[in-house]
Amino acid sequence: MASYHIRIAALSDLDALVKLEIHCFNTDRLTRRQLRYMLVRAQAVIQVAVANHNQQLLGYVLVLFNQATSVARLYSIAVVPEARHQGIARALVLMAEHATWERERAYLRLEIRRDNLASQRLFEGLGYRRFGSVPGYYEDQMEALRYEKTLVPELEPNLGRVPFYEQTLDFTCGASALMMAMQALMPQLVLDRTLELRIWREATTVFMTSGHGGCGPFGLALAAHHRGFHAEIFVNDRGVPLIDSVRSPEKKEVMRLVHEDMLAESSRVGIPITYRPLGLEELEERFTRGAIPLVLISSYRIYAEKFPHWVVVTGWDERFVYVHDPYVDYKSGETTLDSINMPIQQAEFRRMARYGRAGLQAVVLISLPPMDHHYDG
Repeated sequence: MASYHIRIAALSDLDALVKLEIHCFNTDRLTRRQLRYMLVRAQAVIQVAVANHNQQLLGYVLVLFNQATSVARLYSIAVVPEARHQGIARALVLMAEHATWERERAYLRLEIRRDNLASQRLFEGLGYRRFGSVPGYYEDQMEALRYEKTLVPELEPNLGRVPFYEQTLDFTCGASALMMAMQALMPQLVLDRTLELRIWREATTVFMTSGHGGCGPFGLALAAHHRGFHAEIFVNDRGVPLIDSVRSPEKKEVMRLVHEDMLAESSRVGIPITYRPLGLEELEERFTRGAIPLVLISSYRIYAEKFPHWVVVTGWDERFVYVHDPYVDYKSGETTLDSINMPIQQAEFRRMARYGRAGLQAVVLISLPPMDHHYDG
């Protein structure tokens, strides 16, 4: 067995990493530019297995870290053919897990080609579970199998109660979040783009700096109420939600008028409005009793872009809040499965669940009414 050690890769390893990539893969190779970016700029770590006698790179593993969530992604692993079957791949995976936990990420995910049986055996033997697949994921259209491992075994949240719906437009996160909550409570409800746009039209109260408006808490609550669901609103500010997101006096006036109209209608139909933040403990307690929370967050901590964004809370455990994010960041190589049950550290969730200079905190709780109501679409 070859003698080797594993260390963090340095920029001086770039040439060797490029050669290893060419040596190990016929398609889906990381370019020199991509590898350099991973070494010097990205939220990533590359660890390399190095032969002790000649310092040759025998393999590497690359892990990517999301800025705010507690899921890391094992993006790539490779071992040169002449050094395989010596336990190097297994050792690299274990080091990747160690690096992931050091950065306080509790979940590690990866994709494996359906025809790569050796990798499937390796990861399944290390406790990874298959939880999905992505057709046509690789350059040659081979299907990818999705795997995940919980690095803290006692973290076993009760998930699966809330279905997932991906927003189809940049400005329909609120409508999509509400649709997920409604179908969780009424499984026979059909989710489609027509419903998404219908709810968006009903619930929009916000003019953004440019482009289309988004949904506010009062509009979402009314849209749910009109469909026979019980809705409750928790906001920490009696003012017009998100009015600081625009500069134009005309737009501010439109937002004020729409808000006042929705506020009056909410009062008329009996939607409870509480002007205080809803703490995590109470949020969890209400979820346990059957309500589905829609939470307004600042997307900056996840996507490094400053816009208000709605997510759906899907569960808890001792360390994390789990959410469905209707937005899928395809530009960063994510798939739908990356947005499902995203674990966010509780302290981080508290930080991101506020938006703008005013620190707006808004939660809409959706639940079934005490008695059946007619759903009118």
